[in-house]
Amino acid sequence: MKSMESIKKMNTKKSPSRKPVLLGKALCCLLCFLMTLSLLPACKGNNDVTSGAGVTDFPVTINGVTISSEPQGVAVLSPNLAEIVLALGYETKLKARCAECTTEELSPLPAVSAGDAQAIKDTGSTLVLADETLTEEQKETLSSSGLTVLIISSAKDREDLKRLYSQVGAALMGGATGYEKGERVANNVLITLDDIERVIPSSDTPVTACYLTDLNGGAITGDSIQSRIFESAGLVNVATDSKDGTISDESLKASNPNYIFCITGLKDTLMESDKYKDLTAVKEGQVYEMPYSYIAYQGRGMIRAATFMAGTAYPELLESDTLSSVPSSSSSASSGSGDPSDYTTLKSGDSGDAVMRLQERLAELGYFYVNPTGNYLDVTVQCVKDFQLLNGMATTGIADEETQALLFSDKAVPRNASSEG
Repeated sequence: MKSMESIKKMNTKKSPSRKPVLLGKALCCLLCFLMTLSLLPACKGNNDVTSGAGVTDFPVTINGVTISSEPQGVAVLSPNLAEIVLALGYETKLKARCAECTTEELSPLPAVSAGDAQAIKDTGSTLVLADETLTEEQKETLSSSGLTVLIISSAKDREDLKRLYSQVGAALMGGATGYEKGERVANNVLITLDDIERVIPSSDTPVTACYLTDLNGGAITGDSIQSRIFESAGLVNVATDSKDGTISDESLKASNPNYIFCITGLKDTLMESDKYKDLTAVKEGQVYEMPYSYIAYQGRGMIRAATFMAGTAYPELLESDTLSSVPSSSSSASSGSGDPSDYTTLKSGDSGDAVMRLQERLAELGYFYVNPTGNYLDVTVQCVKDFQLLNGMATTGIADEETQALLFSDKAVPRNASSEG
């Protein structure tokens, strides 16, 4: 029998430590917790869409500003952002605009200023969309009145255009729905610009051009995404190496552009100016006015600008069913119903009366640039894409049943609905 002393010693021996086991469990729990957090992006910064679409629509955080619910109404204080809203098809969300937003589609809206917060609130707006031109003082005044103020900067390049459209979409319709539509519409704009470039005839001699906003060197310069429009139109922008919207007289004279595009109302003065009289474009009468809204902003006008410039610089395309200027006449195209089942899909390579009616209707709405031929060639593909883009549809270039139903309906959006007078 063991002595009491030995039993006592046995009882006093240390049992194996449980600390490593407990530590391992704690680390495992922490790892599981962190993994759970990573699977809950909606919890991150109130559905922040900085790096991609949100999981839910609202609340949504954009550029550090959280919008808790779908805006009851929106006041847009930037012409550029207004054009983006129109391109997205979200104009019904707008309750007010700034005086600089002269697009005809927005003319029924009351004009307000950043300095009159009460006037903005009286329109029923809860969200103010603005760009970098809004001062800190104006922003503070608007915010202190209870308005949510969101600053969205203009796009700097192609990829940034997707960011611009997605942020505007997310602000109006949510971090998932609005963001994804914005990205989709931006992609369609870029694809359409690329498609215009593809129909430009190849040439060993570059065709040079510029867009002037005044007689003091104001121009579309290479540090803006709008300079990309020249490439789509098959032109070389002579102000590519210039910055901040200004080209020097020396650079303009040295580059001696083949074509000069300018704002509406500037052509006659420019043609008579001694400063420009020796330029090739002036001597050959190749100076053309084009609405500033086409090229200044980053909405649907970019497509109009590229099409107008391409048709002007490459008149030979008129002979092969491609770009030209918008016809002034409006023929009475065959009317149709809004029922998709009444139409048969038309696509590249097709011909006949159905294609002729399609082209006539596109021309009536300002999308078709030459006399209808009844042949579904490159220009018809492009014009159908333009119609689809400006009417919020996928830009396939195929006139399927849904496209034709909308095209022949009263709801079809004309190409020049937002052009300047």
